[in-house]
Amino acid sequence: MSGAPAQPPDPQGAPAAAPDVVLGLVAAPGAAAEVAGDLAGDLAGALRERHPDVAWDVRVVEDGLVRPPADDAEIVAAARARLLAEEWDLAVVVTDLPIAVDRRTVVAHASPVHGVAVLSLPALGAVGRRRRALQTSLGLVHVLLGEAEDGDPDALRRRVRELATDPADTGDGVRFTARVLSGNLRLLVGMVRANRPWRLTIRLSRALTAAIAAGVFALVTADIWRLADRFGLLRLSAVGLGSVVAICVTLVVGAQLWERARSRRVRKQVALFNLATVATVVIGVLTLYATLFALALAGALLLVPSGLFAEGLGHAASLGDYLELAWLTSSLATVGGALGAGLESDEAVREAAYTHRPERAA
Repeated sequence: MSGAPAQPPDPQGAPAAAPDVVLGLVAAPGAAAEVAGDLAGDLAGALRERHPDVAWDVRVVEDGLVRPPADDAEIVAAARARLLAEEWDLAVVVTDLPIAVDRRTVVAHASPVHGVAVLSLPALGAVGRRRRALQTSLGLVHVLLGEAEDGDPDALRRRVRELATDPADTGDGVRFTARVLSGNLRLLVGMVRANRPWRLTIRLSRALTAAIAAGVFALVTADIWRLADRFGLLRLSAVGLGSVVAICVTLVVGAQLWERARSRRVRKQVALFNLATVATVVIGVLTLYATLFALALAGALLLVPSGLFAEGLGHAASLGDYLELAWLTSSLATVGGALGAGLESDEAVREAAYTHRPERAA
């Protein structure tokens, strides 16, 4: 992955060596490899000009990665494996295959969490291909850094330096992960934000359907009314937390979203990926939970008459009782969502968890 951390000036006053960012250009044999070979020098020069405080190391590798026909998710997964094997920080795949995101042809797309972008040569056209390839590649690198929407050059420079500088590779996994988190917080936030975690569960139709079905059943069941009334704050909190943990574990473990470091040199890459993955899933599930709570409260107020509710509870129904019912209902609905998530295919979960930022073909 990235080079050694920047060293302090020596006693003679020599400047510290700039940390380096290693960018891999993976090209399919043939025309793509020729374009990548021409692109490497121009891309390295342009990146050094824009970010002079780090040393950019652009390396070209000829590798078809996948056998056609292959979709964008397969290309990204294969490039991610090559990135970890080569210990790069970022990777851009130059392919002669047409690619599509959401069934639309695109010239390129990037997955900031994976640190991988894909550039499709056919979509560049025949005129000005080298210039367009350079401009698109620069844009892809900035998207991988998660700062393309900010327009803040200072923030982008900080992100680049975070990517280039490694924490001390000592201590157990927990302490090392804590150092990665504290030293790369902006980088991590950019990765998670680019991943759009609030859209996670919307894309998982089976999990969403199961959650809604469980919520409707809980809402009209008198026994659930009485449980919500008698649980109290502690039990309601425990059930809510347990339901969120259940669906998060189902998504991360069931779809094998967790990476393991193959060597000590890629520990930071893997730690960032896992932190971004967990943050994406947790934020997505919490968004689902909040939405289910709002729907449950609205449903309880509209569908459960106060007289019938009071009869089931054995005392007059107040707004607090409706809130408790909505709380328990949303927790049970989330558990139902965890069961539905277990029925989702691994590919569906990965596509939902990792947003690919596309650039449309002209």
